[in-house]
Amino acid sequence: MREQHDESGRTALRLTVYGRVQGVSYRANAQTEALHLGLQGWIRNRHDGAVEALVIGPHSRVDAFVEWARNGPPGARVDRLEVSIAEFEKVDAFSVWPTV
Repeated sequence: MREQHDESGRTALRLTVYGRVQGVSYRANAQTEALHLGLQGWIRNRHDGAVEALVIGPHSRVDAFVEWARNGPPGARVDRLEVSIAEFEKVDAFSVWPTV
C-alpha cells in the first residue's frame, strides 16, 4: 500500500474491522487508544456489523493504532481488518460517530 502524506508528514488510513466488534466497547476503547496516541479521526459502527474508522496522524502512531485494531479490546474478536489509504478530512480530535 502506497501511503500519502500531507504537508506536515501525517498519513491517513481507513480501517474496516469485521468480527465481533459491536457490543464490546470497541469504539470507546479505540477512541481512548487513538487519543492516547495523539491521533485524529473518527470511528463508527456500520449496519452490516463492521466498525469503520478514519485515522490521521504521524505514520508510526497510525501504525501503532492499526496494530491495536487487529485485536481490539477484551471481548472483541477481529476476524478481518481491511486497511486502505484515505483522503484527509478536517478533524480536530478522535470522535465516535453515529452508526451508518
